[in-house]
Amino acid sequence: MQDSEYAFCTTQGNVADYMHLNPVCFFQESEGLTLILLADVVKRENIPFDGTYKQITLTVHSSLEAVGLTAAVANKLTQYGISANVVAAYYHDHIFVPSVKATLAMKALAEFT
Repeated sequence: MQDSEYAFCTTQGNVADYMHLNPVCFFQESEGLTLILLADVVKRENIPFDGTYKQITLTVHSSLEAVGLTAAVANKLTQYGISANVVAAYYHDHIFVPSVKATLAMKALAEFT
């Protein structure tokens, strides 16, 4: 689990307009630009957001073609009533869980070992 807290926010414009904020991730949707930023940055920049999240990086190297990993993690967290926002990157999957449930999420995921 990463030490920092993150926030999901949405805004208009191009990602180039926000690169100085160093987003950990961004995605252009038809409704607007979604950014995942450090919560401190979002607060400082006065960008609206709903809640803070902790990033849990799954240390297993997962193929982009792997089947079932995301479902297994989501199912485990569901058993504990924890929402999961998954970002699949090239080498690892990253799970964003509500900050207040991050410790419980780590406990739940430890059951896989």
